[in-house]
Amino acid sequence: MQALLILQAPGGGGLSLVIMFVPMIAIFYFLLILPQQRKQKKWQAMLDQLKTGDKVTGGLRGTIIALKDDAIHLRVPPDNLRLEVTKASVAVVTTAEDDTAKAK
Repeated sequence: MQALLILQAPGGGGLSLVIMFVPMIAIFYFLLILPQQRKQKKWQAMLDQLKTGDKVTGGLRGTIIALKDDAIHLRVPPDNLRLEVTKASVAVVTTAEDDTAKAK
């Protein structure tokens, strides 16, 4: 009876498990984690380059009229409302140079 149990026990189970998980973790890193880190760095660089006169979108569309440490003041058309929003809410930035290039 014990001979049957010995024959049924998998050999090297711990090593094969490690060999299977290492490539899976590498695949997750290169397909999920690394692209997200690159996207986060690009977005943070965009926020660091904000300046007065840029047009921004992120739920609200407006023109930056003042900058603070963690917030921006926007002029929102059509009534030229002045709103204060956090920098983290900015999704897209259009600079004045981009507007003139599109007009041509």
